[in-house]
This record gives sequence, structure tokens and C-alpha cells, in this order.
Amino acid sequence: ARFGLLNEGSVGLESLLPGLLALGQDNSEEIEARFPKVLRRVGGYNLDALLPDTLAKRPGSTAQKNDINLSHLLVGSEGTLAYSAAIELKLSPLPAPKLMALCHFASFYAAMDAAQYLVALDPITVELIDQTMISLARSIPLFKSTVDDYIRNDPEAVLVVEFAEEDWAKNLAKIDQLQAVMAQLSDAQADKPRQKICKEEAVVVITPPDQQARISEMRKSGLNIMMSMKSEAKPVSFVEDCAVPLQDLAEYTQGLTEIFEKYGTSGTWYAHASVGCLHVRPVLNMKLSADVQKMKSIATEAFELVQKYGGSHSGEHGDGLSRSEFNPVMFGPQLTAAFRKLKALFDPAGVFNPGKIIDAPDMDTRALFRFAPGYHVADFPTQLNWSAWPGAAGGFQGAVEMCNNNGACRKRDGGVMCPSFRVTGAEKDSTRGRANSLRLAMSGQLGAKALASPDMADTMKLCVSCKACKHECPTGVDMAAMKIEISALLRAENGLSRRDRLIAYLPDYAPIAAALAPLFNLRDKLPGLAWLSQILTAFSAKRPLPLWQRRWFQPTELAVTPIGERPVLLFVDTFSRYFEPENLRSAQRVLSAAGFTPFAPLPDQRSTKPLCCGRTHLSVGNVARARDTAQRLVETYAPYAAAGIPIVGLEPSCLLALKDEIPALLNTQDAQQVAKMVLTFEELLLTEKTALCLKPLQAKALLHGHCHQKAFGVMRPVQEVLGMIEGLEVETIETSCCGMAGAFGYGAETFDISMQMAEARLLPAIRGADAQTYVIADGTSCRSQIKDGAAREAVHVVRLLDQQLIKD
Repeated sequence: ARFGLLNEGSVGLESLLPGLLALGQDNSEEIEARFPKVLRRVGGYNLDALLPDTLAKRPGSTAQKNDINLSHLLVGSEGTLAYSAAIELKLSPLPAPKLMALCHFASFYAAMDAAQYLVALDPITVELIDQTMISLARSIPLFKSTVDDYIRNDPEAVLVVEFAEEDWAKNLAKIDQLQAVMAQLSDAQADKPRQKICKEEAVVVITPPDQQARISEMRKSGLNIMMSMKSEAKPVSFVEDCAVPLQDLAEYTQGLTEIFEKYGTSGTWYAHASVGCLHVRPVLNMKLSADVQKMKSIATEAFELVQKYGGSHSGEHGDGLSRSEFNPVMFGPQLTAAFRKLKALFDPAGVFNPGKIIDAPDMDTRALFRFAPGYHVADFPTQLNWSAWPGAAGGFQGAVEMCNNNGACRKRDGGVMCPSFRVTGAEKDSTRGRANSLRLAMSGQLGAKALASPDMADTMKLCVSCKACKHECPTGVDMAAMKIEISALLRAENGLSRRDRLIAYLPDYAPIAAALAPLFNLRDKLPGLAWLSQILTAFSAKRPLPLWQRRWFQPTELAVTPIGERPVLLFVDTFSRYFEPENLRSAQRVLSAAGFTPFAPLPDQRSTKPLCCGRTHLSVGNVARARDTAQRLVETYAPYAAAGIPIVGLEPSCLLALKDEIPALLNTQDAQQVAKMVLTFEELLLTEKTALCLKPLQAKALLHGHCHQKAFGVMRPVQEVLGMIEGLEVETIETSCCGMAGAFGYGAETFDISMQMAEARLLPAIRGADAQTYVIADGTSCRSQIKDGAAREAVHVVRLLDQQLIKD
């Protein structure tokens, strides 16, 4: 049936019309008296859509007196009345170019009181960002720079105001009016402590659309930012979207704050100040029965407050399990009976989403909670430091439970997260799916030894450890680190496979393989040998292996102690040393040209065994050996880090392990000290006093960022360094993971997925470029994927810089 305009000529729905008209007529006085007179309200059923002349009174309407628009009635019905097979939307044009202003308030009350005056200027947006959200956003890599760039003077609240007049001059005039209003409010409230406006930079105007987008993205991520609290108590949604008249917003929020304080907690606040519909969440621990009781008490008193101001207890998100219980109180017995009659008209069998809006269970029914009574996580030994989070397993429990099911990992465009989900579309291959699997396994809901089970191995199999979730997930779920824990458990249970051993111990046998390079490189030259190796080692025959270099980078090619005025410790990683030594030689020349003196220390003067970060061992769960390897490196580098000598490297995954996995693995002051001194090669070149003399290059270049460069926010230095080459036009390819991901792309069972990841954007972009276009990628795995999939040679930034050096 088509649910649009319903009248006597409607086909298939005509039997509903008399009953609906009767409901409206019989309850019209009660509807007029009890329905909230606010813009945002979806509590109960929209019986006011059944009032006589409701449609006919709309401007421009051609509806007759007894016509009913079922669309208006069904909004907010939460699937309890009908199932929508398709929805036709009426779209509005995109707004004209906007002008944004951030209004800063020294007190939260002042912001809430000011909202009504700012709305009077007719903006398209007045959105709240509170002090808690600002503080939490500062600790999230994705939003830290946004807060640092635009938020001033540690305000208690910021109101984001946007104007979108067709005439740009009118936007500028509106900003002038806004600043005048803020000045007037500041003067009027000077002697009222709880109504203060920030004196300095009270209004920050943002014009460029890309900068506005940064603020908008942070505001839209408000819920996820709030949920990034690392304590067991989290902001809980049950009075989240109450709406009150704008003139009462300040007193309502003050009253709600007092209710929270009465029960020993506080709330988080953000969102739609313009319509009096803030998103409010008290901070409670839903694992505790005492906090569950507090929730019920807070809800009861909060909804009484909403009624006092003639507001709606459900402004946007519906009643659901948390608010349906209160509908009889909010609407009274007559309208509650009318709700039941409406439900019976549409759904006499009661099969559509029962227990919502009418006949709901109590909101504190524990069986419905994510953390039901008896929820428990047993302790088990972990490999990394999880002490920043609460809970069992040294905090691992709390880190896993940071996933609040927001689903940001299920996006398919923009950013990197989550590469495997983008290919398979399967929930288990998303960060959320993996986190939920871990939570259920830890709490015993998937049976004994579920963390080290074949099912868990399958859940983790397609995780490429890109670290995008750590950067892009608003709650900072670090699945790459969690995979290390699971890989360690799986290794303890099952041991290492032949392929795992070849991966893990590559740094140990690399000198022998490089010395016998012609022999080891035969694998992809002799017919049938690749297929034989797949049978023996599970490395895909479809994927060429990296070529060993006989002239590998020797320890004697660099000084082993710091010399000169500007020494730099160059971390010589295994992959650059044995597979692409020319990158290191280029780095040596570029660093020298920039005025640095690179050196690479040895563990001691008697040892010739190269240092390594231990990443190959970590990738297969061989954590004990990884820890020993990392400890050896940190002990060697720590004295130089303590002396303030920068540490740089070429391979992002190896270098950035010094900032991420190794401090978590060793948990020592030395590891932290080393991490502080780590810079990417490009970051070092942008430091003060560094000047490179480079030849111009009239050419185009495509730049692909390594996942870890993106996760640690160090892509901009790469772009800026390439900008030093006059005439070079650089385009950054907006890609997710290239799909190679270390050894992932070499696996026989993961090769196809690896190529699908690359084909999403990376390889088509490179194939579309002409042969003269440079392809630049700092990751060795990325360069291999580009060569294998697009038959193009990609180069590290350092190679291009070396090529363009003006030599004496």
C-alpha cells in the first residue's frame, strides 16, 4: 500500500480512514491540550496529524477537510505501525555558501540563555559544543587539530552559528549583527557570574568551506566523541533529546544539571540549541545496579521538568525501550488509550516491533541491557599495556568495550577505515564486528577458549592492522593492537605455521638470503616454482616475492656514533636494508645536503647483527621474540634520544612502531623517551634551519599515503616536502589501504581480497595517469602492490628528492 495522502478514494487503505478520523475527532481536545507545542517532538504517536483540517490548514495545501497524510502520522512510529518497503523523499536545495561563527561562552548557562537571541538573527544552524566534548576531542587524533585551531580560551560552551544567505554581503552583515548581539549580552551579563561570555575572541569567524567542514564533522561526531570516555561510566541515552521552548532552555538545563548533581553525576551536552533540543547524557556505569536505579530516578525527575516547561520528552530519536514506559505519564490515560486503538487499526496481530510506545517494559529491565546482571570478564595475561582503560586483563576489557556500535567503520567512502569491510560488506569484517566478537568472547558468551578459537581467528583474518580505527573511530578502538593480543593467544594455542615462521624470522635469515640473492630470487623465474612454494609455504603463487639485493646496505656505510653539529639517528629497517638499499643511500645524501650528519648505531661494537623493530614477530603473534627484539633496539637508541638527537626512518610501519607498539610492548621510560624523538623523514626536513637546494621539475605526481602515515597524521609533511620541488604538481590519491599490508597480500587465502582493496581506488587512479607521471609511496608494501597491480614503479619521497638535489 502507498502511505501518502489518504482519502475516500485511496485504494487498499480505505478501511483505515473512518477509524483514523474518529480517533482524531474523539480526542481532539485532549490532543490540543497535551501535545507539546515545540518543533522537535516524536513522543508517542502523532495523533495531531488526525485532527480535522490539519492538512487543509497547511499553506498551499490542496487537501480536503477529511484527508490524512499517513507520512505525518508514521513519523516516529518506530516500525510499530507499518513496514516501509520504499520511501519517497522531498528534497530541499543545498544551502548557498555558508559563513560560520563560533560563539564562545565562559559559562554554560550564558550559552543556553543566549541561544534565543542568536536564533532571532535567522541563522540556519545554532549548535552546541560543550566543555566535555572539547576536552575529549582534544585527545582524539582526528579532532585534536580542529580544537587547537579554532577553540579559544577554554570555554564552558561554544555555539556554532551558520548563515547561508543568497547574497554574500548579507552573510557578512549577519556576522556583524551577531558580534553586536554577543557584545550586548556580554555587557548585560557582566555582573552575573553564571552568565559570562568569553571576553577575548568571543566570536571566531570561519569562511573557507574546508575549515567549516572540520568543525561540522566534529559536531556531527558529538556522540562518538562523548563515548570516548575511558572510564567504565559512560554517557547514557535516556533523557537524550528532550525538547523545550527556546526561552526556557537555560532554566531547563540548569534544572537538569541540579538533578544530575543530586544523584552524584554530571551530564554531557551538545547539538541542537536552535530548537531547544540538546543531546544530553548523564554519565553512569550501567554494569552497576546502583547506577541503574539512578537512571530510573533521573529519568522520572527529568521528564517532570520537561512537562513543567511544556516540552517533549522525545524530541528526535523516538521512545524505544528507554522512554516508552513514560508515555502514559506524559500523555495521560485518554491519549494512551488512543495510542492503543491506533496500533490496533494498523497492526491488530501486534507483530510490528512490540513493546515500543505502548505496553512497554520498564526501562530498567536488566535482561534488556548490553551488560546484563552477571556480566563478567575473566582475567587473562595480555602482552601490551592497556592500563589507560578500566576492567579485566589489565584494561583490555575496557579498551574493547570502548566500541559503542556507532558504525563509523562501515563507511565506504572517505578515510581508510575499515578496508576489509569495504571489500566484503560483512559485519564480522568491520571494526565493530571484531570488537563485539571480542567482548562476547571475553565475557564467556561464546563458550570456553573463544578468544583463541578458529572462529576468532577467522574474525581477525582480514584485519590488515592499518590502524585507521585508532585514528578514525570516534571512540578510538585500536583493533590493530587488539589483533596482536589475539594473535599471541592463537600462537600459544596452535604454534606458528611454516609461513608464520618465514615472516617472523625474516630479519634473522635476511643476511643469508641477500648473500644468496640469485638463488632465492629464482622463485618467480623458474616455471612451476611459485606454485610449489605456495604448496609448501602458503605464499600465493600469483604474487611475486620481493627481490633480495646482493648489494644490501652494510652497517659500515654509515657512522655508528653521532658526529657533527646536527646528528640524526637513521633507523635502518630490515626491508630497506635488504630489498631497497638505494632508498637508504638516497636518504644519506639528502640528509647530508640538508645539513644533517646521519649515523646508525650498533648494539655494541662487537655485534654485527642489525637492529630491528620486531614488527615481523608482532604480526604473527610471536610477542616474546618481538619484545626481546624491541628491547635491544630501545637500549641502543635510548642514550641518543635522551641527548635530544632525532630518530628518523624510511619505512612508516617500522619507524612508527617506535611511537606506538614498542612503548605499549615494553612499558618503560626508555621506550617512551625514544618515542618522543621519532620523526618521519619528511617531518625532519621541515624542521627549523633545514634547507634543500632542489632542481625544478615540471611534472605531475600521484601520491599514495601509507596507512600508518594517515593514522599518525603525518601525511601533510609529505605533501609539504614534495612542495619544495618547484614545478611539481602533486595529487594525493584518496585511498583506503592498498591491500598489501605487510605479508597480508602475499597469503594464498588473502591475495584476492588484497587485490580487491587495491582495485577500489588506488590501482584505477594509477592506471589513469600518463606514463610521465611520478607515482610516490613511502611504504614498501604499497610500492609492491602498485608494481604488481598496475605495472608501475612507485618511488619513496627520498628517491625523488635525491634525484632533484643540486649537486656541488
